Amino acid sequence: MRAYLSVFKMRLRMELQYRGAMIGGILCQMFFGLILVALYRALYEGKPQSVPIESVATYVWLQQAFFRMMVASDADLLDKIRSGDISYDLCRPVNMYGFYYMRVMAQKLMGSVMRAVPMLIMAFLLPKGWGLEMPSSFAGFLACIPALALGLFCMCALENITVAFTMRTLDPRGMQGLLNLLMMTLSGNLFPLNLFPESWQKIITFFPYAQLLDAPIRLYTGEYAPASAFRVYGLQAFWVVALISLGAAMWNANRKRMIVQGG
Repeated sequence: MRAYLSVFKMRLRMELQYRGAMIGGILCQMFFGLILVALYRALYEGKPQSVPIESVATYVWLQQAFFRMMVASDADLLDKIRSGDISYDLCRPVNMYGFYYMRVMAQKLMGSVMRAVPMLIMAFLLPKGWGLEMPSSFAGFLACIPALALGLFCMCALENITVAFTMRTLDPRGMQGLLNLLMMTLSGNLFPLNLFPESWQKIITFFPYAQLLDAPIRLYTGEYAPASAFRVYGLQAFWVVALISLGAAMWNANRKRMIVQGG
């Protein structure tokens, strides 16, 4: 366990070096957040929805603030797979899946925190209906924190499944592009899930993608009552265990059939 914690800490420190990327990411996500909120406000002018515009704006800003958690990937690992240098990692006295799970978790966690804190502060300062609203209740705010952590665990498991496909194809663009499209659509990043028809939401919210940010945001906004938090945690934990088990099995299968060429 000490080895995995050491990897986690080293990756956290590495992420702190990219301050320029952090500033660029904040400006980019703030711009897209304002554009999305403006589009939804125009939609509401033509046809008001059952969900208040303040809740939709809050949904957008929370998605944008934690966007880094969803898109960050371990570029070093992908380069090792393409070059064959991953063979050196097979010599490490650790479980390779756990080793890279901790790496990508630290990358997503630090990258998200560095961007989310200043973004959320700026979003709070925007006018009502444009910016981030306060949580529905203090209990709802507390309930969304464990849900956000479980969403991170789920996201890391999904990332390692993508890497497992890359080990077979050697090119991450195809499968990664497909899985990222599913993730962005079904997680609520492109279109808030609470604006989908109720019949669709019953199905979409069961998928693992909805556990990443949609579930924590609904606890924050009060769409999920704090009393139902443990039901949300249970579904998230189910997907965390299922995806980690699937990813670890795929990594072990790839390890048995791995062929490294070169001199």
